[in-house]
Amino acid sequence: MPEATNAVSEAPTRRRVLIAGAGVGLTVTACARDADPPEDARGPGFHGPRQAGVTTPRQATVLLLAYDLDPALRGAAGARALKAVLGAWTHALAETLGSDSSRAARLTATLGIGPALPARLGLRAPAALRNLPAFTGDRLDADRCGGDLLVQLCADSADATEGIAATLTRLAGETLYPRWRQDGFLPPSPDGDTTPRNLLGFKDGPANPTPEECERWVWSGNATYLVVRRVRLRIEDFARLAVHRQEEIIGRSRSTGGPLDGGRSAAGPEAAAPPRSHVRAVSPRLDSGARMLRRGYSYADGPADQGLLFLAFMRDPALFVRVQRRMAAQDELSGFTEARGSAVAYVLPGARTGRPLGADLLD
Repeated sequence: MPEATNAVSEAPTRRRVLIAGAGVGLTVTACARDADPPEDARGPGFHGPRQAGVTTPRQATVLLLAYDLDPALRGAAGARALKAVLGAWTHALAETLGSDSSRAARLTATLGIGPALPARLGLRAPAALRNLPAFTGDRLDADRCGGDLLVQLCADSADATEGIAATLTRLAGETLYPRWRQDGFLPPSPDGDTTPRNLLGFKDGPANPTPEECERWVWSGNATYLVVRRVRLRIEDFARLAVHRQEEIIGRSRSTGGPLDGGRSAAGPEAAAPPRSHVRAVSPRLDSGARMLRRGYSYADGPADQGLLFLAFMRDPALFVRVQRRMAAQDELSGFTEARGSAVAYVLPGARTGRPLGADLLD
């Protein structure tokens, strides 16, 4: 694994043979930094009413870990066992994320629970926590879906995420068992472009919500919901299309990332996009302005398996369901995508002194 100083520059080099002919990277403009606690030049830290890794400016790498509770643990006994693990995790995360090296790597850890866990423990589930429905075009691998606990680890160094991942798995003991894991990367754009391009060669167009919009559409108090989709892209098939046809499918200019009319319309990029374009299908105007905070990465697990690790935070996953159904019905880009993995989680409020992660749920 590369060191923190090399993570951004070396990761794309190792993958160029896998993604030749397409643009690399993936970026989205993030909301302002978390207000609780304030971040400093050394990184976001750990304690606060809200977990970091949601509105935190994106780091170069991500590692997702999914765990399942031991099937023998149920009810109050299961809640006690899980509370002990979360207490140990909280201590380890606070100690690790408070170190100078972790702050230098901007390491964050974000923990959520899956839909099946509350019922197994005899607890009331958060109002919007439920499994996602089946979507047209999905080819889901059960071994890459779901999980009772989901952990998002992000840092500018893959070494940093791997190190804390090993610690969490060790501390899980026999209470939690690893279910699946997936890493992702955010390499820089070629030619010095400040906006990286995704694996299809386009700048990431959709703007994320403002800090004020995050309060309305992303946060529910100090919690939120995370939707994860592992989306395989048909990169070579898309690359064979003429540029103008690619632009029609995406709904944006390939060279600039802007609207196809050059930004002449004040009605937004979808006004200039074809009716069956991706930009049209995902427009917040179709959801009464409701927004999700996209925090995606690219992944490359071999020449035949590359794509988007879609991560999005929102107040209610019902928003994602509506958008995904529109995409399946009218988005031409869906012909070049295939979801292979899927998960949804309730992102817990942050940890405070004497109040470890999960305390609001398990106490």
